[in-house]
Amino acid sequence: MPPADRIRDHAGQGATTVAAHRARRRLRADQARQLADLLRHQLLAGGFPDGTLPHETTLAAEYRATRNTVRQALDLLRAEGLVERLPGVGTVVVAEKYPHGLDRLMGLAETLHEHGTVTNEVRTMGPAPAPAPVAERLRVPAGDDVLYIERLRRLNGLPLSLDLTYIPLDIGTALLGADLENTDVFRLLETITGQRLGHAEITLEAVNADTHSAAVLEAPRGAAVLMLERLTHLADGRPVDLEFIRFRGDRITMSGLLHRSL
Repeated sequence: MPPADRIRDHAGQGATTVAAHRARRRLRADQARQLADLLRHQLLAGGFPDGTLPHETTLAAEYRATRNTVRQALDLLRAEGLVERLPGVGTVVVAEKYPHGLDRLMGLAETLHEHGTVTNEVRTMGPAPAPAPVAERLRVPAGDDVLYIERLRRLNGLPLSLDLTYIPLDIGTALLGADLENTDVFRLLETITGQRLGHAEITLEAVNADTHSAAVLEAPRGAAVLMLERLTHLADGRPVDLEFIRFRGDRITMSGLLHRSL
């Protein structure tokens, strides 16, 4: 074989080896993500009651994975702040996510009452001109005053969410002297209006925390937060509460029960 052909043949074998190596790395990364998803579900559901995950060898045997795949999966969970490796102990759960249901219309304190005490720090509260998108959704004239409230909400003292709320002023005025530090707005709205809340339209998406939100939530700048936009209506259909809620993504998990209907 001429020297040039031997060089090309060797180069081709090298390219094949590199491609195969990259394919194996991609496969291991895919398997690690799959394993991380399974372990995340277990630790959030209390599957490790003593707070310690099984040894890497045990996990590898249980999930039919290699030790490298298990280590990579645990690295993903560690990057999320859910677990940490302690010398002489192993991998332990260091953070807890709290469940927030999406299939019932409830205030935060009502939703998380089994997990501790929700308190509210009212950072801003008062009348403010309604921006056009807010006015449209609350069915008030653009530029008319609405009650604007900004609250930092904590669970057991830990920052959990930053809530920006807009309420029509004819209802919101009665909230000015209310105990917003210890009471959900939902309960206060029902007391003020004499009506039950009826339904809410929600949108949920992940966004990066801006400088202000990150500072208030004591989260890293640019960290992912769950943004819940919710427009709540009274039982008679009137919209009364437009909220933009930023949840710390490392402390909350959203869930719901869905029924298939065609």
